[in-house]
Order: sequence, then structure tokens, then C-alpha cells
Amino acid sequence: MSATYDLNERPDYDDVLQQIADYALDYRIESEEAWETARYCLMDTLGCGLLALRFPECTKHLGPLVEGTIVPHGARVPGTPYRLDPVKAAWDIGCIVRWLDYNDTWLAAEWGHPSDNLGAILAVADHISQKRVADGQAPLAMKAVLEAMILAHEIQGVLALENSFNRVGLDHVVLVKVASTAVSAKLMGANREQMLSALSHAWVDGQALRTYRHAPNAGSRKSWAAGDATSRGVRLADIAMRGEMGIPGVLTAPQWGFYDVLFSKTNRDQALKPESSRSFALPQPFGSYVMENILFKISFPAEFHAQTAAEAAVSLHPQVKGRLDDIDRVEITTHESAIRIISKQGKLANPADRDHCLQYMTAVPLIFGNLTAEHYEDSFHQAHPEIDRLRDKMQVIEDERYTREYLEADKRSIANAIQVFFKDGSSTDKVAVEYPIGHRRRRKEGMPLLVEKFRANLQTRFPARQCDAIMDSCGSLGRLEVMPVHEFVSYLT
Repeated sequence: MSATYDLNERPDYDDVLQQIADYALDYRIESEEAWETARYCLMDTLGCGLLALRFPECTKHLGPLVEGTIVPHGARVPGTPYRLDPVKAAWDIGCIVRWLDYNDTWLAAEWGHPSDNLGAILAVADHISQKRVADGQAPLAMKAVLEAMILAHEIQGVLALENSFNRVGLDHVVLVKVASTAVSAKLMGANREQMLSALSHAWVDGQALRTYRHAPNAGSRKSWAAGDATSRGVRLADIAMRGEMGIPGVLTAPQWGFYDVLFSKTNRDQALKPESSRSFALPQPFGSYVMENILFKISFPAEFHAQTAAEAAVSLHPQVKGRLDDIDRVEITTHESAIRIISKQGKLANPADRDHCLQYMTAVPLIFGNLTAEHYEDSFHQAHPEIDRLRDKMQVIEDERYTREYLEADKRSIANAIQVFFKDGSSTDKVAVEYPIGHRRRRKEGMPLLVEKFRANLQTRFPARQCDAIMDSCGSLGRLEVMPVHEFVSYLT
């Protein structure tokens, strides 16, 4: 190449984009476990969104950008009266389902919450179903929603298996945006070129930084970041469906591509990664693995690395509740990812700061015997100074086995252990919980509790008869998958 010009030979679309596109367009889901798990995932995700509507800091974000806007065949936001264009509806739905950090989780080299994508999926599907009926066509069935959920989970989750975006300072919602773009385009009827164009625009976009998830800048953006990502996915899919050209070398282009610009350096020292680590690794084909193995947050609205710590703390509560002043120290034995993401000292400034603090999420159940969304609010924290006094007595220790088994594909444990030591030299037993309720290894134990959680969340918004109708519609896969999308959403408004 001359120093005075570039060779202008337009490349084929990057291989990763082609793999995602072909999967989204052509894969046929045959796993009964994936379909059934998607049904549970739908219930849980919607329930988490409805529960979030109790919090004004969440609801202030909802509704049309221009008050009084009427959108024909507008997508509905569950639990609200809003009918919005699919882009804003995706923002709102993504915002509510993610607000309390209570929806499902995927933990690998990268973390994330694949059910975030329901924001895009439900908004697009509800609008399309209404529009079809208005045009005299058959409505879209809920099976299409469940299918899109499985596909979105897989795209986001497989990309996360060996590619760490947090280590280069990027937030995991980039994967929500990519997955939402793919499934939105599929629901809109994209052909292969349109799908590839949409995906390329998702990667070329500016990407969110992780700043808002980490001390000392943790804040509420992490609670609406998923809404932002899902809405962008819908927008980019729409742009591609209008015939907008794609960017074929968006990942691999020298100097200008995603790999060189955003994926080539380590985070802290800005050293160049080894050349083999500057591109995405896809360790397995796209299928239905992620939905089958998804982690449900059933017990606590807490960052997932702390779920087992909270469970252990609840079990220790009876032994410590009357001896708080006698505590000398609390040892938390954990895994490296928990230390890197949620272990912090110092003042906690807001609810988002607290629900990403391992020590806070351990102290509260040790003291009170439970951990709920209300426990993160400013008023509660300020009323209970004993929480911070107990935090100051905590020591965090890494167990290398916990770190290793967190990443092992046949385990993917999220282990924590708690032991409390008293000033008189006595101590509690060391209580270890390696797999949280909601992990695939505790799926049988967890699913009845998930259904109970869903009903309880419905009851915060709807009268008993309406709750019963929603529960009935979700009660079996066969009944749910043939239900028109717009009719299902009508139950939720």
C-alpha cells in the first residue's frame, strides 16, 4: 500500500457478523429445555419489571418524550398506560426489567443479563402483532417472542464466554445492543443483507463505558443502561430495514475497526494485548446452551456475585442477631470476579452503589435476616448505622478454587462463604454456598420459587382476577406459545 492512498477494496462482512446473522435467521430451536426455560424467563423478567414500578426513580424515565403523543398500534409498557413507538417502548421495558438487578444473569468471561433483551423483543412484537391485525393478517404468536428470547440469550451469552469487555473498560450492554439488534431485525422480517447491515451498525456505534458500575462513580445509569441498549437495537434494526448499507469490516478494519479501536489494549496499563487476543473468540457454535443454563435471581435483588453470600448470611442471622456488638470480624471468602466488581470500602452514595457492594449485601441479611430492594434506599441506610459498622469489620479473602470453578463450563459456580468471629474468641461455623437458587444445578428447587416470585410481583400491580389470568396464560408452554402477542400484553396493562 502506498503512503499516499488506501486500497479501496470493499471486504466481505466479518466472519463473526456472518455467524450471528446466519444463526439468527436460520437456526431452528429443538431443545425442549430451552423452550420451557424461556417460558420461566418470560415470567420472571416481566415480574421484575412490574416490581420496579414501585420506585419513582425508575418511573420518572417512562413514557413518551413528548407528553400526550399518541402512537397508532403503539407498543405497551407492562404495568403502565403507555403506548409508545417501539424504540421508546424498548427503552422503557428494558429499563424496568433491569432496574432492581433482579432479572436473570449470565456469568462467564463477561457478565450480563440476557433477559434485558425482552425490552426490544416485546416492544417490536407487540407493535407488529397489532399492526398485522389492523391490516387483516394473522397476529404474531408468543412463540415468536420465546424464540427471540432464546436467540438473544445465545448471541449475548456465547459472545460473553471468552470475550471480556469489562477488562478493556467497556460495559456488557454492548452485547445487549448486538443481540437486540439481531432479534429485532428477525422479527421485522430482515433478509441476510439487512441483518448483516444492522449488526454492523451495532458494533460501529459508540459503546458504553463501565464507569457507572464501579467505585467511586457507581450510579443509577446501570439501572437504565439496558433500556438504552435495547432501544438502540430496535432503532438500528429499523435503519437497516429501510435499506441502509452496512459496514462490512466493522470489526477487523485496521486502525478504524472495533478490534483495533476498542479491543486491542488491556485496561489499566493500556498495554497491547497479544495479537491472538485482539479478536473475538467463539468457543462453541450458537445453539440453545445459554437459555438452558441461565442463572435466575430468585432469592435476592442483588448483584449476582453476591447471591450466595446473601444466602449464607441469611442462614447465619439467627446466630448473630443478638450479638452484633460482640462481633470482632466477618470473613467473606469469595471468587476473583466478586472482588474485582463488588468488593468496596468507604461511603456508599446511592442505591446503585449499595446493590453492587459485597459487604453491604452481606451485612444487611446478617443483621435483618433478609435482603430486599427497599434495603438499598437512602432512607433505610441512613436509619441503620449498624450496617456500616459491620461493613468495617469485614475481610474479603479469595479462594482460588472458587475462582477456578466459576469459569469451568461444567460447574460455573458463584461461591461465597461467610464466617463470623466474636470478641470472646468464639465463632460461627463457616457457611459456604457454591451454587445459588436459580442455578441450573438447583433448577428443580428454584422453579416453584420463581413462580411464587412472579405471582407476588404481579400482585403489586394488578387485582387478583387479572393476576390469575396472567398466571393462567403463562401456565403451560403449549398455551402460551399460541397466544397472540398483543392479547398477552393486554393482560399486563
